[in-house]
Order: sequence, then C-alpha cells, then structure tokens
Amino acid sequence: MAAGQLSRTLHAPAHPMASPGFGKREAPDQQPRARGDFAHLPRREAAVAQYIDRLPEGADISIKTLAREMADYGQCALGTVLNRLTTAGHLRRRRTGLMDDQGNVRYVTQSYFSRTPRPAAWWHDVFTDSVPSSGYDDPEPGVPQSGGNEGRGFRALARIGRREPQLALSESECYALAETAGEWFRRGASETQLAYALTLLLPGRITHPFGFVQSRLLSKLPPELPPTPLGDPMTECVGCGAAGRPEELPGGLCRPCRSAKPVRCAGGERGGGCGRSGCQDPACGPSPKAVRGKAARIRREMRVRREGGGATPAGPAGRARRRRKRR
Repeated sequence: MAAGQLSRTLHAPAHPMASPGFGKREAPDQQPRARGDFAHLPRREAAVAQYIDRLPEGADISIKTLAREMADYGQCALGTVLNRLTTAGHLRRRRTGLMDDQGNVRYVTQSYFSRTPRPAAWWHDVFTDSVPSSGYDDPEPGVPQSGGNEGRGFRALARIGRREPQLALSESECYALAETAGEWFRRGASETQLAYALTLLLPGRITHPFGFVQSRLLSKLPPELPPTPLGDPMTECVGCGAAGRPEELPGGLCRPCRSAKPVRCAGGERGGGCGRSGCQDPACGPSPKAVRGKAARIRREMRVRREGGGATPAGPAGRARRRRKRR
C-alpha cells in the first residue's frame, strides 16, 4: 500500500557544470557557513547569493544558466544582481590564458565567489598571488605571513584541528608540513578541497595525527595542470565582460558599468527626438515630422488597397498602374 503511493516523478536535474577551467571557484579563507551570511543584502540578492554559495566548484554561474535554473528571475534581473554582489565583495571574475600540450591557447573566465564579503584590496591580493592572512583574527606571532603557498598551507593545517579534533597538529608539525600543503595550492586546489581530502572517512581512532596527515597529503596530492598560464591574469568585468588589470576595475566593474547616469541624447532631452536611426537612447524616439510622414504613407497605401482591391507596388511601376486604373 505504501509502495503504491510513492511518487514516480523524477528528481530535478542537478545544476549544470561549466566546461573544464570555467565555472565557479571558491575564494580562499572563507568563514564557515552560517544562517545570516547574506543578511546584509537585499532579499533578491541574498536569495541568489545563497543559491550560488551552495553550488559545487565548477558549476556554471553564467547569467543565462542562472536564469534557466532560477525561474523567478530573468537575465536582466540576474545581471543586476551579479553586479551588486560584485560591489558587495562576494563575486569577482578573472580571465586567464591557458596553453595545452599542442601549443593551442584558450582563454578561460574563472568566477570566484566568497561567502565572506571582501574589500577590493583583498581581491587584488588574491589575483596577484599575494593572498593576505585569513581575515578572521589578527595574525599570531610566529605564523608565516608571506602570501605564498607555504603560508597558506600553514594556515590551512592549523585550521584542520578546529574542524576535526583528531587531526590537531602542533605549531612545529604545521611548519613541517606547510611546504607539502602549499604544493596543493600551487597545483590549483582550494582550501576546501584540501580539508575534504584530509577529513574524509576517518578511522575510529588516530594515534599519530602528524603521520596520518602527511600520508594523506602525499597520497591524495592532485596532479599537475598541463596548461600553463600565459602572461598576467586579467580581471573581467562582471557586467559586460571587459578585461583589465585589477586596479583598472575597482569593485569588479568597469567605468561604464559603474556609471549611474546613462548618456542621454540631446533630442531625447528636448522630448522631440533627434530623428537618427542609430540613436540608442530609449527616450529619444523618431522626430514628429518622421512620425507624421510614416502615418501619411500608411494611410495612402491603405486607401489604394481599398480602391484597387490589392497591393500596388511603390515607385514608377505603381504610379503607372494607378494611372491605368483611373482611365
């Protein structure tokens, strides 16, 4: 009886993943997920940010894909939301060139999302490979403060003990394994991937945390990425996709996308229209003279259709036919 009442409706498909190299990337040193992570954002922006936050790495978070998966918002609304998330410090995009083994170059757009809002200076340090301290507390004495991978490895190992008490390491042990953990970051892994690899399927009792962590760091080390970045990575505007150096895109947006006042046409400001066919100002329509001319032409063609019972071609052929009809 109970089995017959089960619904046969298929589960909704998972969010689509982007092509390799593209898609969502987790920003480093994020705070743990909490209920009020996006309480400082408006309701719509908070809903979209929470949806993106729960997507896995590599998920496609382009405007078209989000609009297709989130039926409540269209592409225009989601474009505005992503711009506001960028201004709030949750989202940045970076464009970088990769070369494969055959020497072919392709440019990929990497979208970095941070649950914790970050200032523009912090994002600049991330994209220039000079990642600052985690930002949770003031740095402790003796902790490596360099922005290199070894410093990131030390901080990641120090936080592992807070996540899993069985893997708590001493300061000297974190120093000893910092270089090995930093190799993970050099190969493109995130701190979330490192912590997941170290804490997945732990045995019931760990008597030697240092040896256990060292063994997993070496056995689960991710492979080297064959493509090599070409030149310096460029930050990409979230609004229009224009590429530029991080200092040229403060807040992750270029100057036209940051501008609040659209460029207005002089005809649109007068209210009469400029009459130009290529004018992009929505407030500047065709001139009154052009509107009256089009209306008169439409009335004339409709009158000819009613009198002649059919369409009359324009030009000399149409005038000749109308003269024959009058005779």
